[in-house]
Amino acid sequence: MKKLCIILCVSVFVVVSICTCAHATESSKKKITNIDELPRHTYKVTGTISELIANENEFALLATQVRADIEKDLDTYEIKDKTTLKGFYRILVRLDMLSEDYDASLAGIDRMRELEDKPAEKLMIGVISKSIIRARCDIGIENETAYEQTFSKILSQAIEELSWEVVQERIRETKGQMEFYSENFLLGIVQSQLEPVVKQTGQMSSEIAARVIGIRYLMEISLPLKEQIVDIFDKYIKANHIEKKNIWEERNVDLSEIQNLHPVVIAIWDSGVDTNLFPDQLFINTNEKLNGKDDDANGFVDDVHGIAYTFEEEKTPEMLYPIEHGKERRARMKDMVKGFFDLQAAIDSPEATALKQKLSTMSPEQVKPFMEDIMQFALYSHGTHTASIAVDGNPAARILVARFTIDYHLIPPPPTIERAHKTAQTYREAVEYFKTHGVRVVNMSWGGTLRGTESDLEANGIGKDAEERAKLARELFDIEKEALYAAMQSAPNILFVNAAGNDNDDVSFEDYYPAAFDLTNLLVVGAVNQAGDETSFTSFGERVNVYANGYEVEGLLPGGDKLAASGTSASSPNVANLAAKLFALEPSLTVDEVVSLIKEGAEQNKDGRLFLINPNRSAELLRSMKRK
Repeated sequence: MKKLCIILCVSVFVVVSICTCAHATESSKKKITNIDELPRHTYKVTGTISELIANENEFALLATQVRADIEKDLDTYEIKDKTTLKGFYRILVRLDMLSEDYDASLAGIDRMRELEDKPAEKLMIGVISKSIIRARCDIGIENETAYEQTFSKILSQAIEELSWEVVQERIRETKGQMEFYSENFLLGIVQSQLEPVVKQTGQMSSEIAARVIGIRYLMEISLPLKEQIVDIFDKYIKANHIEKKNIWEERNVDLSEIQNLHPVVIAIWDSGVDTNLFPDQLFINTNEKLNGKDDDANGFVDDVHGIAYTFEEEKTPEMLYPIEHGKERRARMKDMVKGFFDLQAAIDSPEATALKQKLSTMSPEQVKPFMEDIMQFALYSHGTHTASIAVDGNPAARILVARFTIDYHLIPPPPTIERAHKTAQTYREAVEYFKTHGVRVVNMSWGGTLRGTESDLEANGIGKDAEERAKLARELFDIEKEALYAAMQSAPNILFVNAAGNDNDDVSFEDYYPAAFDLTNLLVVGAVNQAGDETSFTSFGERVNVYANGYEVEGLLPGGDKLAASGTSASSPNVANLAAKLFALEPSLTVDEVVSLIKEGAEQNKDGRLFLINPNRSAELLRSMKRK
C-alpha cells in the first residue's frame, strides 16, 4: 500500500467530478473535512469498459448517473478541500464539452481557476479547452481543416498571452503528455487496468468512472487536435527558450573539503540501494559479517549495511530491489526512462525520439508489459537515486539501507489484514533498528494513502461496493498508519524526512502517512523547480514544512549511470542531505535544533506561499549558534 514519490511515467488518472449551483444554504450543509467523509458511489457495468467508452447510449447513461450523484453530493455537503472541488469541476467541464454545452463548460473552467492556488496551474487551466470551445463555436467541426486552422490560431494567441516565466514547465509537461497519448495507448490502459476490475465485479467505483470519462474526453475531444497542440506548444517553447536561473547551486553547502566532520548515519528507507556505489559512505554493523549467519542475533542475517524485506515482508539480506537480468537491462531501461522524462520536459533527445516512435506503433496489448517493465525498473532504481542525493557533498554521511519491496504489476496483489499487520511489524522493526544503530536522519521518499488502498481492493474485486471497500480500506490503512506513527514517535532523537507526494492534493485531507502526522521529529517536503517555482505535481498543505528542488534532479542508478528525475522523492533527500550536513558539522545538535535551523534558514518564494530551503543560510545560522 506504499507508493514512491517520483515521476517516472504518466498514467491516465482523472478525478471524479461535477458541480452545479447548490440549492441548500452553506450553513445547512454537512461539512466534509477529510477523505473518509466523502461519499462513495458504485456503478453497474453490463459489458466491457471498451464497449462503454465507444457506445454513445451506454456512456450517456453513465454520465447521467455520475452527474446526478455528484450534484446531489455537492448540494448536500460543504466540501472544504479545493482539490476535490477542482476535480468535480474538471469532470463537469468534460461532460459538458462532450454534450456540447459550452456555456456550462466555460463556467466550470472559471470556477476551477478561482479555486487554484498554484500560479502556473491558475494560468494554464482551460487554455486548451477554451480554445476548442471557441473554434467549435466560430467554425464548427464539420469542415475538419477549417476547424483545425481556427483552433490553432486561437490556441496560439492564448498561450502568447501567458507569462513564459511562470508557465514554461506546465507547457513542457503538457506537450510531453500529448506526444505519447494515442488511442492505442489509452485502450491499453483500459484493457490492462480497468477491464480486469469490471470483469470480476460487474461494477466500478466513481474513481474508475472518472477515468472512463477522462479517456472518452481525450479520444473524442483532445486527440483529434494532438498534432496542432504539440506543434503550437513546441513553437512556443522554442521561441521563449530562456532557461530559468538555477537557485540551488549558489545555496549549496559542500563539505567535501571540510576537516573534522562527525560521521552521520542516514537511513535510506526505500526500495533498496546499490551499495557498491558508495564504498566510503556506508554504515557498517561491526557485529555482523557477510557469512549467511545472524552473527549479532538481532533477527537479521548479514545486516552489515542495513536491513531488507521481501514483498511478503520476509527478512532478506539483499540490499537491492530484485530484478531479472538487471545488469543486462540497465542500458535499455535507462534510455526508456530518460525518454519519458525528456518527453515531459520537452527535451528533444535521442531517447525521447526513440520512445515516441515506440509508443506510436504500440498496440493496446503491448501497453501492459511495457508499463510494468518501466515500473519495475523504477522500483529497482528508486532507492539508489534517492541515496545519492541524500549523501552528495557530505563525506561524513553513512548510508544505512532499509529496503522494502513494492509490487510492480498494474493489478497489484490483494491487500489483506494479515499483510497489513506484517507491514506494521516491519515499520516497528525498522525504527527499532534505526534507534539501535545511531541513525540521525531517515529519508522516506514514499507514503501510504487511503485512496491507494481502496484502489488496490477494487482492482482485486474485493468488497461488494465502494462503501464497503472504503470501510475495509480504512481498517487496513490504520493498522499500518498507527504502527508507523507510534514507531516514529518512539524515536524523538531521529529526524524523519518525508516526501509530500506527487498527487497535487492536500496531504492532511487525504490522510497520507506519514506526511499528515503531527510529529516534532518529522519534516515533510514539497517540490519546486530549479528556479524555486512550485511544481504542478507536488502535494501540499499545512503539514508540508519546506520545499526543495524536485525537478530533474540528477542522481545515480544501480551500476553507476546518472539520471535526472523529478518528484518529491528527489526533493525529500535534498532536505535529508541538509539535515545530515548540520549534524556532521555539530553532532551535539538536537532534532528540534536541526528542524529550527532548516526552517529558519528557509526563504519565502516569489509569491510568499512557500518556504524554500537555503542550506547556506542554515549553515550560517549554525555557525552563529556555535559562537554564542
